[in-house]
Amino acid sequence: MRILILGGTADAAALAERLANDGGTDVMLSLAGRTQHPKAAPVPMRVGGFGGVAGLTTWLSENRTDCVFDATHPFAAVISRNAAQACGALGIPLLALRRPPWRRQAGDAWIEAATMADVVAALGDAPRRVFLTIGRLELAAFASAPQHHYLVRTIEPIDDALPVPHVTTLQARGPFDEDAEAALMREHGIEILVSKNSGGAATYGKIIAARRLAIPVVLVSRPAAPEVPSTDSIEAALSWIGAHRQAP
Repeated sequence: MRILILGGTADAAALAERLANDGGTDVMLSLAGRTQHPKAAPVPMRVGGFGGVAGLTTWLSENRTDCVFDATHPFAAVISRNAAQACGALGIPLLALRRPPWRRQAGDAWIEAATMADVVAALGDAPRRVFLTIGRLELAAFASAPQHHYLVRTIEPIDDALPVPHVTTLQARGPFDEDAEAALMREHGIEILVSKNSGGAATYGKIIAARRLAIPVVLVSRPAAPEVPSTDSIEAALSWIGAHRQAP
């Protein structure tokens, strides 16, 4: 059974690891290529885009793919839409592995935003010490607010993505412990945190830390996801594979 996992998340890595020793599956893990040095995987891996819906459709057909998992980041809206269209056109079963978004808890001071422009507006005009945890590709929006002091954490170097006078960069890959996150925010005098609502446990520590320190959080809402079968459980995903393997 030939399986394509559209990855880039801890869930995708966990699913690939579970399938690595399954003699009845031939698994390919696909990454977008935004990280120069991705973690090693226990299954064959491809890096880079497919070339839109047409390119993905061709790849699936040429590689005689039996089923696809969309285990991409919740904000990777384009590839999720492309996968839904390509699999629909070819009649290939598709299952989205979607972790639930974070939900507001008692003590959370959240400002929800739909776009990065909304985030910049929410920061206000007065200079603040801002902790940006949104990835490298979204940083350009904050160049329009150079009055703030930014602490930016990314996996890859940001280079000149945020050309402002006051920026401190950290390169790190999660998971991040809530105590370490609280210590980091205290050390840098953080007054407001900016995050995408990614869900999951790996980066939830910063949300807990902000709650403990009474720091407000500007939280970017997820984009709309295509309506396809989905689960938030690795075990359910494995059962889904089993059901399709037995199907005529």
